[in-house]
Amino acid sequence: MNISKINKILNLIVILLVIYVIFTSIKQQTKLNSYDKDISYYNSQKEDLISKKEELLATKKNVDSEEYIEQVAREKLDMYYPNETVYIDVSK
Repeated sequence: MNISKINKILNLIVILLVIYVIFTSIKQQTKLNSYDKDISYYNSQKEDLISKKEELLATKKNVDSEEYIEQVAREKLDMYYPNETVYIDVSK
């Protein structure tokens, strides 16, 4: 074979290899960016769940208190003391 033909084939192989490496790098960078977004999303979810857990733990500590029981009875069960007068705002 002629040396110039071998050089042309080697050049073509090198060019194809470089194109493959560039394409693969771009594809991997896209995946990495996607993974970074996922990490950010899950970290924010984690922080939200941690704050929710803290709120629930605080509520758990107060469940046995009379103030909490009275608050739940008034707000969620619409219960009142027998001698208490309740006024309802009909404009709402």
